[in-house]
Amino acid sequence: MFDSGVVEPGSYPCSAAGGEDRSRPKCVRCFHHQRPARRSLQMLQQRVIVFGVAETTVFRVAPGETNLLRFINAALNNEHFISIAGHKMTVVAADAAYTKPFTTSVLMLAPGQTTDVLLTADQPAGRYYMAAHVYASARGVAFDNTTTTAILEYSGCPTKNRPGVRPAFPVLPAFNDTPTATAFAAGIRSPRPVKIPSPVDHYLFFTVGLGLFNCPPGRRCGGPNGTRFGASMNNVSFQLPTRLSVLQAYHLGVRGVYTTDFPAAPPVQFDYTAANISRALWQPVPATKVYPLKYGSVVQLVLQGTNIFAGEEHPMHIHGYQFYVLATGFGNFDPARDAASFNLVDPPLRNTVGVPVNGWAVIRFVADNPGVWFMHCHLDVHITWGLAMAFLVENGVGKLQSLEPPPADLPRC
Repeated sequence: MFDSGVVEPGSYPCSAAGGEDRSRPKCVRCFHHQRPARRSLQMLQQRVIVFGVAETTVFRVAPGETNLLRFINAALNNEHFISIAGHKMTVVAADAAYTKPFTTSVLMLAPGQTTDVLLTADQPAGRYYMAAHVYASARGVAFDNTTTTAILEYSGCPTKNRPGVRPAFPVLPAFNDTPTATAFAAGIRSPRPVKIPSPVDHYLFFTVGLGLFNCPPGRRCGGPNGTRFGASMNNVSFQLPTRLSVLQAYHLGVRGVYTTDFPAAPPVQFDYTAANISRALWQPVPATKVYPLKYGSVVQLVLQGTNIFAGEEHPMHIHGYQFYVLATGFGNFDPARDAASFNLVDPPLRNTVGVPVNGWAVIRFVADNPGVWFMHCHLDVHITWGLAMAFLVENGVGKLQSLEPPPADLPRC
């Protein structure tokens, strides 16, 4: 937990100088996007802003001090590279969990992810751009190429009132620089050795990727050849229930809202990352399925990206849980080969993991939070296309391991 915004008090040189409390984090809310009403694969004309305002935000620092900057990617449909001209950043936390500190000149955040960094004002007094632009991993898919900026301004800056002098600008990675994105994610580790949950009770393998549906009669659809874009996990395209939420249906024992037969593995095994995948595999099955788990069971989940229609990185998030990221890689996951790469010493604790473009990620967690918990891609449009599922975690023993009843004033509409 964070203590009043201070990162492990006494461990880092955060100064408390000047007219404000410098030990508190600079809360940077990055990159809120407004999506057009019509959802399409292109997702053009989005806005990228910093701190929730359209104007250029200025962050003022004093020479020599160290500040905590908390970056949040609040975008709907884009991952972002972030850099600050002339400055290195020391990563100290991600997704509200401490990390082993490491220094970097660039961050990469997926929607929903957070990264806390320490920044020391150790450069000549001046003005420096903080800049961000999209990391777009899908080939041939249009994206918003906007670069958004804020300004880091030193107190006593000699160029502050000279409009002709522009702040220094950082070098950002290319929009498709997957090696840089991968290297940044690999640098995030737990600060000390952790006890990995074991033994594993459920070995799960979920494919995550896009697909296409036939267009319903009488409607116009925006996909290729008049189809409708879709997405799925293990070939199941999640459909939101219309009568009751899954949680309400589970608690009340109402049948017909969901089923408990979400597959533990793909119903059809194939070369998930092949260049040309059979069109017979492109259309998923729409359904509302959950995977049941007993309270306290240990889950190891392989998330395998597919190249159906277009392979891209999918930031996968589980509500109600954090999990250890044991490994990520490219191509098809091979347990005989890839288990040797598992980090069983200091894996990072995250709530959102990027499944690499045409690659895989392995996570492990304990199902110790009863209820129905949504798992989905954090690219918002992919949720609407069905790239989601839910875990149904049964009650354990006693009150503290059981789902609380709904409040008396729960709306019944």
